[in-house]
Amino acid sequence: MSEQWGQNDGTLTEQWTRVRAKLRTDVGEAAFNSWLKPLILGDFNAGRLRVAVPTRFMRDWIDQNYGTRLTELWAAENDTVQSVEIIVEPSQTIIQAGAPPRQPLAQRIESEAAPRDSEVAAGAGVTAGSPPENGFGDIRAALDERFKFGNFVVGRSNELAHAAARRVGEAKSVPFNPLFLYGGVGLGKTHLMHAIAWHLTEREPQRRVLYMSAEKFMYQFIRALRYRTIMDFKEQFRSVDVLMIDDIQFIAGKDSTQEEFFHTFNALVDQNRQIIVSADKSPSDLDGMEERLKSRLGCGLVADIHPTDYELRLGILQAKAEHIGAEIPDKVLEFLAHKITSNVRELEGALNRIVAHTTLVGRPVTLETTQDVLHDLLRANDRRVTIEEIQKRVAEHFNIRLADMHSARRARAVARPRQVAMYLAKQLTSRSLPEIGRKFGGRDHTTVMHAVRKVEELRAGDAGFNEDVELLRRMLEI
Repeated sequence: MSEQWGQNDGTLTEQWTRVRAKLRTDVGEAAFNSWLKPLILGDFNAGRLRVAVPTRFMRDWIDQNYGTRLTELWAAENDTVQSVEIIVEPSQTIIQAGAPPRQPLAQRIESEAAPRDSEVAAGAGVTAGSPPENGFGDIRAALDERFKFGNFVVGRSNELAHAAARRVGEAKSVPFNPLFLYGGVGLGKTHLMHAIAWHLTEREPQRRVLYMSAEKFMYQFIRALRYRTIMDFKEQFRSVDVLMIDDIQFIAGKDSTQEEFFHTFNALVDQNRQIIVSADKSPSDLDGMEERLKSRLGCGLVADIHPTDYELRLGILQAKAEHIGAEIPDKVLEFLAHKITSNVRELEGALNRIVAHTTLVGRPVTLETTQDVLHDLLRANDRRVTIEEIQKRVAEHFNIRLADMHSARRARAVARPRQVAMYLAKQLTSRSLPEIGRKFGGRDHTTVMHAVRKVEELRAGDAGFNEDVELLRRMLEI
């Protein structure tokens, strides 16, 4: 940076020292260290004084929150200073007096991650087939080459989510913010997230697209606090063009992480940057999530992915068989599409088992061999009822919110339906009592035992209540 201070060089340096001291008094030690301490005195020419910061994000923040005060303090110190300009000087050529050179951000992350965090970093690295890193290093999750739009089978249950994902991937501007995808396990949320990331980076490699799990976001935030690199964390996440967070429900109940994500969300929306989020429930049903964050997550386009229907399951099987070059009789594919209805992962797993069996053993694929190879899976699906389905059906029947199944509310209008749902979960699923308890807001197994006994007593003594429970049981078994 050019320096045109002339004989006033020493005077300006002394004035800058006094200005910094007044800023420290005005804003407090914590805010000063986080935002204003990195400011470096630059040049002074024709009444314009320039100070430098290492990143654009810091420049914008300081200019918005402290720019006026900075100008006032300089004017009070030196009446020849007519304006103060904050500029970005990313090359660490400007160094504070007495301070050692500062490592670039990517090098600091790498050095801090080893050796203590090497295992975590290795587990989240980008695969050889992934798009360019764009400076994100080891914090971005790997992208699966199988999960592209061309490999996604579209049906009535997922057509809205697919169309919205394609729109975001192809749009030049932000069509809706955020895009929130939700649905049960194995229905295609992660496939669509990966497909968007692939499409964006293949079309425009220069765009900064960051895809990661909510768990990884939380880990990075905690590590930034631990190593006192929170400013680097903020800079990294708030300077992306597209932020994609998978399984956002994992930060439910994590107040500090939610707070940071909330501010990151707002900063990106203010800059018109795209945000894409996935979860297993809609924003309003995310128990343990702050109301203000639920509101933000639901303010864009919320697209749900329903359980697959027969036609979609058959289409997925046909596409998968064609992709792996397996010749499977149509009758077998139709049989699997009818019998395995839980999720797409289980459906594909069944097909892989059949193909492996015929390849390794050498027997042809028939209905008989399919039933023999998949006997355990088919038996489980004959009477497969999930706890989530039970909770949803019971909540609808008793006209309560689905979130009440997981809440701590003890009002009878909520507690009784919750007990019925626990009872039906015990009767209609193979889940253990502790597993059932965890599905109902992390309750103890003794709570489930009490609920089962209570419902049995009420069924024996109340004919109307007994009819309600029996109706629910039959509806769930259909």
